[in-house]
Amino acid sequence: MSKRDYYEILGVSRDVDQKELKKAYRKLAMKYHPDRNPDDEDADAKFKEATEAYEVLGDAQKRQAYDQFGHAGVDGQAGGGFGGGGASFSDIFGDVFGDIFGGGGGRGGRGGPQRGSDLRYTMELTLEEAVRGVEKKIRIPTLTSCEVCDGTGAKAGSKPKTCPTCHGAGQVRMQQGFFSVQQTCPTCRGQGTIIEDPCDSCHGRGVKEETKTLSVKIPAGVDTGDRIRLAGEGEAGAMGGPAGDLYVQVSVREHELFHRDGRNLYCDVPISIVDAALGGELEVPTLDGRVKLKIPAETQSGKLFRLRGKGVTPVRGGPAGDLMCRVQVETPVNLTSEQKDLLVQFQASLNGEKHSPKKKSWFEGVKKFFEEI
Repeated sequence: MSKRDYYEILGVSRDVDQKELKKAYRKLAMKYHPDRNPDDEDADAKFKEATEAYEVLGDAQKRQAYDQFGHAGVDGQAGGGFGGGGASFSDIFGDVFGDIFGGGGGRGGRGGPQRGSDLRYTMELTLEEAVRGVEKKIRIPTLTSCEVCDGTGAKAGSKPKTCPTCHGAGQVRMQQGFFSVQQTCPTCRGQGTIIEDPCDSCHGRGVKEETKTLSVKIPAGVDTGDRIRLAGEGEAGAMGGPAGDLYVQVSVREHELFHRDGRNLYCDVPISIVDAALGGELEVPTLDGRVKLKIPAETQSGKLFRLRGKGVTPVRGGPAGDLMCRVQVETPVNLTSEQKDLLVQFQASLNGEKHSPKKKSWFEGVKKFFEEI
């Protein structure tokens, strides 16, 4: 593999923190990943080069050895591909999967079966889909266990052997002057075993990169923040270990008419000053269709009307919520001269403050406020 400076490969400074280091690697991995460049050998080489660099610099112990001794301090510890270090498949596809839950049982430790990483997929739903439930198909990039070798990485008829360097411990001790330093075994890269005759299909990794389609049933009543667990649909385990889980995270898009708060829905309903003053009846929307709403006379702007049972039935059970209709009295616009004259006459016909129930109390509050300053 390349002997270029690892910091130069990733395009970062030597004092870069882990967050920016991971960001730089992810950008390069997404750009040069073989799945995106199937016929470009140069891209494949750059992808492996970036992965090798990140496997070393992304590990604090390896990075320290590299900073002190250069390539000589880490030779044999950077293997490329997805199998070790920080180059997990879910890291590379971070724009699809938000993060890794639980770390998948700790890759890079001793040899033997290891559980795969849990993954997260964010699914956007409309309010109608979230309230009624829906079944959707999703396509996800993932690592699956190699069927040819059953995830062991070894060719059929053979099996991984105990590493002769660390004797299966996955760690070796190095004497540096007065100090004894324990490091990841450079021969097996911490696995504790080596594969002398690798599988031709997965080249010894035990896993293969695939895109699979899953059918996800979203129950009625879910809301933003809810998540659905699909057992065994995460990353394949290492060395034949069990697969992790896939968590589908729900995100409900904003609705044009309704705002959800728990089991209740809220909706603003514009009404004219005539309907507000004299009362009337109008149609309002619900998720089940239109219903009649009676507006009593002398209704004030901002008043809430409750339509029982027209809200959301929670996913965890219980009665359906209500639809809360908030009326907004609209001021007429684009009036003609005749209409303006009528409003002036109407204003003159009002006697005192008895027609404005809040006006007197509001002015009294203002007067009291200034008197107390």
